[in-house]
Amino acid sequence: MTQGPLTTEAGAPVADNQNSETAGVGGPVLVQDQLLLEKLAHFNRERIPERVVHARGAGAYGTFTVTADVTQWTRASFLSEVGKQTETFLRFSTVAGNLGAADAVRDPRGFALKFYTEDGNYDLVGNNTPVFFIKDAIKFPDFIHTQKRDPYTGSQEADNVWDFWGLSPESTHQVTWLFGDRGIPASYRHMNGYGSHTYQWNNEAGEVFWVKYHFKTDQGIKNLTTSEAAETSGLDPDSHQRDLREAIERGDFPSWTVQVQIMPAADAATYRFNPFDLTKVWPHEDYPPIEIGKLELNRNPENIFAEVEQSIFSPAHFVPGIGPSPDKMLQGRLFSYGDAHRYRVGINADHLPVNRPHATEARTNSRDGYLYDGRHKGAKNYEPNSFGGPAETGRALWQPLPVTGETGDTEAPSHAEDDNFVQAGNLYRLMSEDEKTRLVENLSQNIAGVSRDDIAERAINNFRQADADFGKRLEAAVQALRG
Repeated sequence: MTQGPLTTEAGAPVADNQNSETAGVGGPVLVQDQLLLEKLAHFNRERIPERVVHARGAGAYGTFTVTADVTQWTRASFLSEVGKQTETFLRFSTVAGNLGAADAVRDPRGFALKFYTEDGNYDLVGNNTPVFFIKDAIKFPDFIHTQKRDPYTGSQEADNVWDFWGLSPESTHQVTWLFGDRGIPASYRHMNGYGSHTYQWNNEAGEVFWVKYHFKTDQGIKNLTTSEAAETSGLDPDSHQRDLREAIERGDFPSWTVQVQIMPAADAATYRFNPFDLTKVWPHEDYPPIEIGKLELNRNPENIFAEVEQSIFSPAHFVPGIGPSPDKMLQGRLFSYGDAHRYRVGINADHLPVNRPHATEARTNSRDGYLYDGRHKGAKNYEPNSFGGPAETGRALWQPLPVTGETGDTEAPSHAEDDNFVQAGNLYRLMSEDEKTRLVENLSQNIAGVSRDDIAERAINNFRQADADFGKRLEAAVQALRG
């Protein structure tokens, strides 16, 4: 079925799309061939700057359904009643790799979820691990520099990776996760997702609760060994993207059971771990996960660039009843994600179909800028005004927190059982002997690649402090490989 004639970007019909216009047969091409120039100019600009992190990704639309009453904890409208459904868009990604990197690599996976709610978009930006490498955003650029290509060699360098991790013992917990069995998921469908950070929920009465999100895969956890991942990456670099797309195409819609851990605000000050430390989990025996919903992915994007690459997510996109916590990594991300989108996609990135609200409309006084679509027409661009413009509500999205003390460059407060190694050791001791063997093998093969003994020893010592057996076995394995 024909869709009408091919046209230029301005809508004029194209007479010949096979041959450029020349000065006679075999002559030079004419600058007046505007179709040629338009096509070449557009082609040169088809790629926007890739994400510095999470560049390699795949996404899908879906539905979130509430399965339990949570109104005692939050007044968020999209969570207001059992059975309520909200459209979502979920972007999966690796962290360190470039846009053309392979999917099946040892790397955390991004799990960025957009809820198109009636109160605006709510973005939950997490990973497939419940913790992270660092606890303060001021270290994030340094950390990522160690994971990306070295400015001199142009390659990722084991020296940089392990020098930073060895000098940043807070990373020991996440590194233990990363080099364990779950470090290379078999697919995006066969891994959990986590909000990772701690967030605020507040109810109609103004009571505050701290919350952590868990998305438990209904497909079951499946992982790849290092050798299986190497083979998969060579045979099909797009393995994860292909698996997700084809599963949805055949109607095998992946789903996750959504759980939350709830902490009353009064518990935070005396909890045995700092509840806002991104390198720590809340043990389930302290705050058992509560099932609240089901997430299903059921529709593929029609254009990867428009809907996956140009999609934007920001943890600063809250809705009434949900807000931030004092988590220092989260606080940094509240700025950095939006700033990255303004640079990478443009000041009007929120106007794109995948990013704009779907269940309501955005009403702002921002105008103009790159790719502005004129949506406001002749409306006034200031507030307050006397012409029926949008007005403030007077009710904050989240509850204020009391603060005391002096300003300054300070560490987060330390709680009774806080240190950099206790939870890494607990994780190691939970593993079976086979899991411990694979963990030590994965770590030793990586650490053995560093060029200096002091960097290797410092890295091993972090794991030794987490668990004596862990350190002893790792030291022996590294020595065997380094000779």
